[in-house]
Amino acid sequence: MSHPAIGLDDVVHQRVRLGILAVAHEARRVEFGFLRTTLDLTTGNLSQHLGVLEKAGLVEIEKGYEGRRARTWIHLTADGKAALHDEIAQLKRLIRQVEEPDPGAGET
Repeated sequence: MSHPAIGLDDVVHQRVRLGILAVAHEARRVEFGFLRTTLDLTTGNLSQHLGVLEKAGLVEIEKGYEGRRARTWIHLTADGKAALHDEIAQLKRLIRQVEEPDPGAGET
């Protein structure tokens, strides 16, 4: 059986991208500025990470207006929800292994 760390998804697991997916999961859609402030990111940094997630098909980006102000909203795709769920499951598996190690594992 492989170690739980092997199952972590590099696209999802990166700290900022995991944060984006987690915040977006909490709402139907999340506004770019809210994400930027909540995750304490620069505009460029957030844009770069959103591009990675969008290219992977995990988020969709919607541009529009709220009143006269241009807005950008982000929401999870079905694949994004599944990827977040899978990542959390792998992290739980990893935590269990660390907290409840197999007494015979790792001995040579």
